[in-house]
Amino acid sequence: MPVVNRIADFSADMTAWRRHLHTIPELGLECHQTAAFVAERLREFGVDEIVEGVAKTGIVAIINGQGTGPTIGLRADMDALPITEETGVPYASTHAGKMHACGHDGHTAMLLGAAKYLAETRNFAGRVALLFQPAEEFGGGGEVMVQEGVMERFDITQVYAIHNAPGLDFGRFHTTPGPIMAAADTFTINLTGKGGHGAQPHECVDPVVAACAIVQSLQTIVSRNTDPLSQLVISTTQIHTGTTDNVIPGEVYINGTVRTFDKEVQAMAVRRMQAIVDGHAASYDLQAELDFEFGYPPTVNDAAKTDFAIDVAGEVAGEAGVEAAFSPVMGAEDFSYMLEARPGAYLMLGQGEGASVHHAKYNFNDDIAPIGASFFARLVERAQPVGGA
Repeated sequence: MPVVNRIADFSADMTAWRRHLHTIPELGLECHQTAAFVAERLREFGVDEIVEGVAKTGIVAIINGQGTGPTIGLRADMDALPITEETGVPYASTHAGKMHACGHDGHTAMLLGAAKYLAETRNFAGRVALLFQPAEEFGGGGEVMVQEGVMERFDITQVYAIHNAPGLDFGRFHTTPGPIMAAADTFTINLTGKGGHGAQPHECVDPVVAACAIVQSLQTIVSRNTDPLSQLVISTTQIHTGTTDNVIPGEVYINGTVRTFDKEVQAMAVRRMQAIVDGHAASYDLQAELDFEFGYPPTVNDAAKTDFAIDVAGEVAGEAGVEAAFSPVMGAEDFSYMLEARPGAYLMLGQGEGASVHHAKYNFNDDIAPIGASFFARLVERAQPVGGA
C-alpha cells in the first residue's frame, strides 16, 4: 500500500498525537484543549496562517504552495461523545462521561499528518485550508463554520473529508457520487388528554391508547406512502408517560427520528405525520402537537469531485482498495453543510473489525492514519499541481 514515505516516517508521531487527544475528549463547540493542542502542532509545522476561534473553538490553518492557484479545503472533526469509555486502553479518556467513540481524534491526527507533510514539501500550487471543526456530533459546527463565512473568507473552491469505518476492510476507501449519508430530522409529539382512575376509563381521555395508534400509523408512511425504491426511515425512539398501574395519565411524550435522502420524500413525510397526528387527535378527542425539527441535510458528494477522489484513493490504496459504488447509509454528518457550500467528496476509510462507532468499547485504529494522511496529501498535489500540469 503506497503510503507516502515521509508520512510513514512520522506515523509514530501521529499515533502519539491521536492517543493524547483520546485522553482529553470534549463535546460540541467546547473543544478548547483539543484546539489548543492542534494549534500548537500547526505552529511547530510552520503553517503560514492559523485562525482560531472559528465556530468558537474551530481552527482554519493555511499552507501556501508554490505560485498562485485556488484553495482546496480539507476537514477534520474534533469533538467527542457523552459516553463512558470501556476500552481499558492505557490512554483512555480522563474526562468522566466523555470519550472519542467516533474516531474524531483519529480524523484530527490524519489531518495533522497531512499538514506536517504539506508544510514541509509544498509541492502544490495555490493554497490548502485545513478545517479543524468542533461540534459534528451535536451543534452543527460545520454549519456554523459555513455561516461564519470560511468558504468565502479563504476562497475555498472544493472541500473533502474522511471518516473511519469499523467493520469495513482495513485500508479500503468507500464512497459514491451523490448522496452518501442521510438527512437527520427529529420529531416530538405531545398528547394531552384527561387523566383519571384506571378503573374508570370512561371518565378519562386516554392519551396512551392514542399514542400507540399514532406510533403504529407513522410506519404506514414508509410502507404505504413512499415509493418502494425511495429511502425513508421513521423510528419512534421514546414514549414517556404514566406513574403507576392504576392511574390513566393525562399526557404522553413521543419522540423519534426521520432519515431521508430526497427533499420531496422528506416533505411528504412531514405532511403525512401532521395529518396522522391531527387525525388521531380528532379521533381520540384529545389535543396533539407535532414539532418537527429539521437537522443535518443529506451529505451529497459532487460527481466530478468524487470521481477525482476515487482516482486519488486508488493511488494510495490500489484500484482494488476503493469501493466506488458504496451504498448510502442512513446516518448523518454535518460535513453536508460544507458540501452544500462547495463541491467536494466525503469518503469512508475501513479500519477492520472492532466495536462500532458510538460504542463504549470503540477505538480508532492508528494504522489507518498514515493512509488517510497520504490520501489528503496526494489529493492536494493532484488537484493543484505545480505549473498546472
